[in-house]
This record gives sequence, structure tokens and C-alpha cells, in this order.
Amino acid sequence: MTESDEVGRDELAGDSRGERRSSKVAIVGAGAVGSTLAYACLLRGAAREVVLFDRNRDKVEAEAMDIAHGIQFTPMGSVRGSDDVAICADADVVVITAGAKQKPGQSRLDLAGATIDIMRDLLPRLVAVAPDAVYVMVANPVDVATYAGLKISGLPQNQFFGSGTVLDTSRLRYLVARACGVAVQSVHAYMAGEHGDSELPLWSSAMIGAVPLLQWGPTRDGRMLDEEVRAAIAAEVVGSAYKIIAGKGATNYAVGLAVVRIIEAVLRDEHRVLSVSSLLEDYLEISDVCMSVPSVVGRDGVGRRLVPVVTESERHGLRRSAEEIRAVARQFGF
Repeated sequence: MTESDEVGRDELAGDSRGERRSSKVAIVGAGAVGSTLAYACLLRGAAREVVLFDRNRDKVEAEAMDIAHGIQFTPMGSVRGSDDVAICADADVVVITAGAKQKPGQSRLDLAGATIDIMRDLLPRLVAVAPDAVYVMVANPVDVATYAGLKISGLPQNQFFGSGTVLDTSRLRYLVARACGVAVQSVHAYMAGEHGDSELPLWSSAMIGAVPLLQWGPTRDGRMLDEEVRAAIAAEVVGSAYKIIAGKGATNYAVGLAVVRIIEAVLRDEHRVLSVSSLLEDYLEISDVCMSVPSVVGRDGVGRRLVPVVTESERHGLRRSAEEIRAVARQFGF
């Protein structure tokens, strides 16, 4: 299938006001995450058009063709793949999954140099064809890559942000829901800081329904949600990616769903609160670093950063996480 080939129904996705309009998502990188994200976009009908861009022509065209053959069973409009960056032209959202692959036992921050080199080459070409798009960085280490990408691209800070701890937050809510015997949709809690080893749960602002998590009471096994139990949950969130990578080589399904949720928040102008990674300025005395905090996401990208109630321990954890991210960025001249 060539760039000009298109398979799919001529359907339009509506915006938040019910108007019929075309929408286009460009996914950069046709690896495990990029191709799964394209598939997730297809299943959810997130956009009228999804395109995949990757330097490996055979791979990207094959992935797009495989997905396109299932169009009959989805609300999606079309999907294409190409090794020509022009396929990303005029996208509403550009999602960057291309980056160095994380190996078993390797931290996300270890990937920084290789991923930044890719961004130096890639971003100027993407911005040239899609200057008005909202850019979402997914490649790891996402916080450092987001900060570097923001500087390299020259785009406004609202227009360029990272997927951050949206996935980690989902993992946290899943584990809390499982422990407490409630629906995961009823858990309101956030992972913040680095998408990586120094991230932390904001327990003091966490809720189950209308009940503060710290007042919930016994879990399903009769234990209280004491510091030991909460520490075990936090450790499992941090270690999840390492376990998955060791077992199957990559994380792709949950991150695909998480990023589709971000895409939908932008295209539908939902003003949804998500723990994305963005440039912080004077946030709990943290500045000049990209990391995750609860933030409002809509048509213009990332907006207000929300400041929840935090304990002194949580405040210290956020500062420590910011320092770790900033130290790595400085190593590469950012």
C-alpha cells in the first residue's frame, strides 16, 4: 500500500459541539506502541483519519494494511502508512512514539541520549508539515524527551506535552480498585512526577467515590490501607513496566489506550483532567522542568495545572523527582 492508497469508509468524527468535521491523527513510529495506538484509535473511532509514519517503509505499510483490513468492523474512517513525513501534513494531533527501545533492566532515563538524537532530526520535519498540531510525546524517557522536544520544536508550551503518568495513574487506580473491591472508574487518584522510578502517588488527595482514600477502611483482605499497603501498591506501579518488558519485550496495550484517551480529550475539547507531562513554572516551587501533574487537556493542548492538597512528604517527593529529570536534561544541554 502506498501513501496515496486509502482504505476505509468516508465518515466524519463530530467535535464537542456536534458539528461534522474532519480530524486527523498522525502517529510517528510503527513499533509496538505506535501500531497498537493506531489500532486503539481505530477501535474507539477517535479520529476521521489515522496515519502512521516510520522510516521502515515495509513495516509501516504492513501495519497500516493489517489495521485497514478491519475497518468494516469499526467506526474508524481511514488508516494509512508511509515512510514520507508528508503523510503527517495538517494533522490535528501528532503523537511521537519513535525512540530508543527500552531493554530489560534499563531505566527510562538511560534512554535519554538516543531518544533526544532522534528528536533533533525528526521534530523540525514534523513541525514543517504540521505546525498547528498538538504534539504528544510518548517516547521514553518521556519527561526529558518532552522538555528537549519543546526546545527543539520551538512550539508554544501548551501545544507540546508528554503522555507522562497517564498510564501510571491508570495502574494505580486499577491496583487500588482491586484492593478495595470497587470499580476502577470510582477511584480518583494520581501518580505524579517522573514517568519512571521517582514517580509518586498523591495519596493525600486520593478518593474512592466521595470518601478520602486514607479514610476508606479495610481492604478486601481485611487489612487497612496503611503506609505499608500503600507502599506496596506504589512499588507495583513503578515496577510494572519492568516486569512487562522482561516478560514480553515491550508495553503496548495499556499505553495505547491511555494515549487514545489523551487524543480524545484534545479532539473533543473535553477539558479533561489528566496527569500529562508538561512544562512547569512555579508549581509548588518547581520550575523549568517537564513532569506530570494533574492538568486540564483540551483543544488547545495542555492548560491549567491543578495543585492538589499535598503533604510535606509529597511536596519533597515532587521536588526530588523534578531534580532527577532536570539533571538528566542538563547532561544533554537542555
